Amino acid sequence: MTTTEQSYTTPPQLTESLKKYQNTSAFVGLVFLGLLVAGYFMAGEQQFLRSYLAGFFMWFGAGAGCLALLMTQYLTGGAWGVMIRRLLEAGAKTLYVMWFGFLPLLLGAQQIYWWTTPAGLADKRIHEKVLYLNVEFLWIRWVIYGVIWLGLTYLLNKWSALEDETKSTDYSKKLESLSAPGVIAFFFTMTFASVDYLMVLEPHWFSTIYGFLTIIGEGLTAFCLINIVMALLAKHEPFNHLITDKHRHDLGKLTLAFVMLWAYLNFSQLLITWSANLPDEVVWYIKRWNGGWGSVATLLWVFQFFVPFGLLLSQTNKKSPAKIAGISAFILVVRALDYCFLVEPNFTDARNVQFNAHWLDIIAPIGFGGLWLALFFRNLSQTRLLPIGAPDFQKALNHGRDH
Repeated sequence: MTTTEQSYTTPPQLTESLKKYQNTSAFVGLVFLGLLVAGYFMAGEQQFLRSYLAGFFMWFGAGAGCLALLMTQYLTGGAWGVMIRRLLEAGAKTLYVMWFGFLPLLLGAQQIYWWTTPAGLADKRIHEKVLYLNVEFLWIRWVIYGVIWLGLTYLLNKWSALEDETKSTDYSKKLESLSAPGVIAFFFTMTFASVDYLMVLEPHWFSTIYGFLTIIGEGLTAFCLINIVMALLAKHEPFNHLITDKHRHDLGKLTLAFVMLWAYLNFSQLLITWSANLPDEVVWYIKRWNGGWGSVATLLWVFQFFVPFGLLLSQTNKKSPAKIAGISAFILVVRALDYCFLVEPNFTDARNVQFNAHWLDIIAPIGFGGLWLALFFRNLSQTRLLPIGAPDFQKALNHGRDH
């Protein structure tokens, strides 16, 4: 190992800190997941699965978002992606575990997905979609998703490690070549997955924007987590002098872009539904504008768009580790509310909408968040934190030091 490589090796103090973060996250995750399991017996299987779905999909989406951003960075380049590449890889590797999190939803499908019940399968409109909406094909799609997501994650991590070891541009070309079809495959499979587990909670309703909304939300979650972890790393060697204000500013601008995309797509979906004014389409909004859920919709617009938008316009906020981490943590809390908003209103009657959020909706995202972060920090502690074999590594280090 050269002297230059040694200077970029993760110091023992940072490795110990990462393990402490891992242990703390694991403890929180076990406690709250234990409470979630207790909720199964206290609140019933359906409520358990509803809260499980909202909490699980948020944190599964964090890993999926990391995978999507990792491939996007290989295609677009940019110093922002080089500095967070190992973080994105660690986040994507959580999918090795999180993919199995779909099993309770598949096994308990009749408790949460009406279309899987005998009454649902006998419904005329469901029957017209039987080629897609059948339980056997749902299981097959779960396997297909796993093969694609986990296969991409495995190859991207393997070739990135070999790029570091060999310094060969052959692996750089492989990473780029894989990422092009990988992004396309990801968008298709994640769109279908969002339909399978979220959109069909209201089986007669559909939206052509829903998949894109899900993916943009996952990217926003991933960027918020990366901002927080970068702020933590900035306290330690060698990151305290390697991460520049320009790096943080770029990540802040990308976070702002995803906040704006989330708002744009939500407004577009609403506008299309409003203009069509079809009974099957408006029912989704009727349930979310009444019975207390209308207040939640307002909170989401204020705290997931207007407030972050205003805060992230400031260069000072984007360049400050503490401020960007605080803003990101705030967005993550609202993201959990957003997933509850996507799931729970589907289980109330459109003719008499009731606010049916449950205490398990708070427990689930904390529990899965602890599990995800424990996996993430474990992955991070087992790898070199900087991609020294990347062709543009030195250029990325100098980003923001030229002025």
